[in-house]
Amino acid sequence: MKSVGHSIRKIDGIAIATGKPVYTQDLAMSNALVVKILRSPHAFAKIKSIDLSRAEQVEGVECILTYKDVPGVRFTLAGQSYPEPSPYDRLILDEIVRYVGDEVAIIAAVDEKTARQAMKKIKVDYEVWEPVLDFEKALGHASAVHPEEDLHFNFDIGLHKEQNIASSCKEEVGDVEEEFKQCSVVVEDVYYPQAQAHAMMETYRAFTYLDHTGRLVVVSSTQVPFHIRRQLARALQIPASKVRVVKPRIGGGFGGKQTGSVETFAGIVTLKTGKPAIIIYDRKETFSCTTSRHAMRLKTRVGADQDGIIRAIDIQVLSDTGAYGEHAPTVLSCVGHYTLPLYNKTRAVRFTGNAVYTNKMPAGAFRGYGATQGTFALECTVNKLAERLGLDPTEVRLKNISKVGETYLTGQGVLLGSTSLESCIEKGKELIGWKDKFPCRKIGDNKVRAVGMAVTMQGSGIANIGTASVELRLNDDGYFTLLSGATDMGHGCDTILTQMAAEILEVPMENIVFNAGDTDTSPYDPGSYASSTTYVAGTAVVKAAQELKKKILEQGAKFLGVSSQDVEMDGLTVHTFRGEEISLAKIAELTVLGTGKLQLVSYATHGSEISPPPYVAGFAEVEVDQETGKVELIDYVAVIDCGTVINPNLARIQAEGGIAQGIGMALFEEVNYNAVGKMASNSFMQYKIPCRKDVGKVRIAFEESFEPSGPFGAKSIGEVVANTPSPAIVHAVYNAVGVRVNHLPITPEKVFMGMQKL
Repeated sequence: MKSVGHSIRKIDGIAIATGKPVYTQDLAMSNALVVKILRSPHAFAKIKSIDLSRAEQVEGVECILTYKDVPGVRFTLAGQSYPEPSPYDRLILDEIVRYVGDEVAIIAAVDEKTARQAMKKIKVDYEVWEPVLDFEKALGHASAVHPEEDLHFNFDIGLHKEQNIASSCKEEVGDVEEEFKQCSVVVEDVYYPQAQAHAMMETYRAFTYLDHTGRLVVVSSTQVPFHIRRQLARALQIPASKVRVVKPRIGGGFGGKQTGSVETFAGIVTLKTGKPAIIIYDRKETFSCTTSRHAMRLKTRVGADQDGIIRAIDIQVLSDTGAYGEHAPTVLSCVGHYTLPLYNKTRAVRFTGNAVYTNKMPAGAFRGYGATQGTFALECTVNKLAERLGLDPTEVRLKNISKVGETYLTGQGVLLGSTSLESCIEKGKELIGWKDKFPCRKIGDNKVRAVGMAVTMQGSGIANIGTASVELRLNDDGYFTLLSGATDMGHGCDTILTQMAAEILEVPMENIVFNAGDTDTSPYDPGSYASSTTYVAGTAVVKAAQELKKKILEQGAKFLGVSSQDVEMDGLTVHTFRGEEISLAKIAELTVLGTGKLQLVSYATHGSEISPPPYVAGFAEVEVDQETGKVELIDYVAVIDCGTVINPNLARIQAEGGIAQGIGMALFEEVNYNAVGKMASNSFMQYKIPCRKDVGKVRIAFEESFEPSGPFGAKSIGEVVANTPSPAIVHAVYNAVGVRVNHLPITPEKVFMGMQKL
């Protein structure tokens, strides 16, 4: 293949490196009103009164909006396909504030200084209520986070707001308790994967204005432009046809920008004033007033026979969704959906869970989307099982993982189409030096080095829900335009999709112009999430390119006076087997301007009935100081099965980034609150993400499989790479000093205090 499978540079790489791409703020008009938000100082309270009189007198203030000035229809900010499973539980502004940082008033002024000056003059009288701050005490708490009667959901998600349950989930196959009785070994434990901040480079922002026809145009740093359009239509109570969303270059998202955190505020200011408006969250607001990963408690049991064959798995989850339920039901269900199928020799499995409301910042989508938390708990338990059985943990996995053509209990009979996980484990063992290093070895008097491992899976798009559409056309100059709604947020999907089109059309990539991210001109795409772009949008591109190539051949044959079976295409010309030819540029000219009278265009939409899993085997080597408990990551190896690797360099960069985030979750990162519910980790001074020196040596290898349902045999890679570091590093630390840290992150204090108890 000429394009697919090659490490082609990102089509926008040089432009990004030289500062040429435009971001949301770059496109804002100089006269745009600056929007700022007055936020609640209380975790849970009712607004008794708001005095705006002094604030409205500040020169340069255009408008100040409170809950009395906005539509009273509840909606969700979750960027999900309609009908969204997330509950419609929020208003633009509400009389009740549900966390420290919740929105109280919207201020729009000629500049930021004026907006902040006005904000200080607003007087709010609150009736303070008892907050729910501990998610383990949320069930049956005296305070109901959502006492309102108009809370809405599109279908039954197990919501019981009186008990603070935003969503509940249960999935069971077989008699779990009976099967545990038959197991030779049963191990269980409780795990606490923590809330984690997205920490993307570009904070949340949106710019809005009315075009010449009176439509609301929203320029936003978002992963989900089409979903943002639907959110705005409902929240602002205007027809979706009156909203256009444009996505420029995005400075990172990691799932955070699958939630519409800012667009409604700028949008309603523009509708109220008729003037352009811009809202830019500072870093403190990005940390404390948007979303984080869901903190969870997972109680996990795994049973096996004496040979190490896993026969029963039981996972019970409590998920902290915070003040609002964006993504609560789907993240919860994905905890089980992406863990129970890992080991398919089971005879009974069960997954139960509740996502509960608390008076903290909402949780939302985050790379890994429940699989990260589920993998941590399950893989730690499997490592514990291996120890109890006296078996090598790599061998336990090899005995239990799925093979091609097999199914699993929760798989509804769908056969596994591709996997190279067995090869990933074997390759990872070789690269990390497992045979010589497992479980540990002393380095000097006080330091111990040890290795640990974990495996994981994810999905590729959302089966029977996620769809993507593309348009591909031959322009009058012989070049191509590929229009897609896919959202490149730095991971390179613009390049990947162009590679696929170029491969089918047999043309150089520079002959294809990629255009995306405008709800007026781009075909529908749900956006960049659920590890869907390469697999779902990529298949749509392949279909469209195949159709357009067929049309070009037919039209070229017509101009050459032969049958379409007698011609072939080499990227620049259509030619007969006798040597007669016509250039693509000439075909384009004739079809657009001449005798053809019809521009050659193809359209394709793709959605899949399955979501084929990518896999990763992760191996960590750590060094633990026995005097201090400090853990240093020496080496991390991730061997990945993402099907056919479309662009090895971009895939490797994706993997390295995901591994770094996983290392951060394992060793450094934690969203913390004080005793009254105010976030204490709201800046990079308090919230520590790993730097290059902290992640040690990260090595990526690929073991390709071929996924029959994917474009060129490809599956996803974007999320799965974040899942293995936490359990693998926990395993390595335990092998080093005998301390099992179940409550992330693994701090020196936890390790040191654990050693004192041994």
